[in-house]
Amino acid sequence: MVDIDIEYQGDLHCRATHGPSASVLETDAPVDNHGRGETFSPTDLVATGLGSCMVTLMGIRARERELTLTGTRVHVKKHMTATPPRRIARLAVDIVVPAELATAVDGPTRELLEHAALTCPVRLSLLDAIEVPVSFDWQG
Repeated sequence: MVDIDIEYQGDLHCRATHGPSASVLETDAPVDNHGRGETFSPTDLVATGLGSCMVTLMGIRARERELTLTGTRVHVKKHMTATPPRRIARLAVDIVVPAELATAVDGPTRELLEHAALTCPVRLSLLDAIEVPVSFDWQG
């Protein structure tokens, strides 16, 4: 269990403190929802959590095979609904694996790494109402 403490600082801005590490992050409402858009919005953090969780799980599986994912890039494009209620409608994920790694892994290892991404805890926690197309680009 992890504790996260959040303080509303006014003007649609929050400050969150991660209990175990005392790391701090801030959120702000997006411009299209009455905010200033000065930092991540809460829904941006969902997209960030998805992408970083996917590549982290891939990294765990790669490390178990004495491989590294250093340089792997993840791009998440968040789409909100156009009509109320306001919610995340789609999180399109593109994962680009560097050529050095792509040439170092065989087909079954690629499948294992992709499966790790597709079954990460954040992905499994998202409702089916959110479309999550994922593409892998093995540049090898």
